[in-house]
Amino acid sequence: MQVRFDPDALSELAGAMDWYMARSAAAGRAFAMAIERTVARLREHPLRWPPYLHGTRRARLRRFPFALIYRVGADEIQLVAVVHLHRRPGYWRNRPSE
Repeated sequence: MQVRFDPDALSELAGAMDWYMARSAAAGRAFAMAIERTVARLREHPLRWPPYLHGTRRARLRRFPFALIYRVGADEIQLVAVVHLHRRPGYWRNRPSE
């Protein structure tokens, strides 16, 4: 199944990557790998994670305080947000589903 990132989710991902890379290249690479592994698991088993809020599901990253918020469509997965689990809960709720 194809994964499509919402533009806001891409911006959040870029910001998180910049933050980790500024502190340590190794941490930045580890964060990128955690994102890649989680996206790969989403593709293989999109219904693995339980329903979350507003028709979404939440896949937590291992080793990092982030989660991928996504919706499962008929032919694609819409990645709605890349959220830090300890900041501004639910800020992404008003993002449109497509």
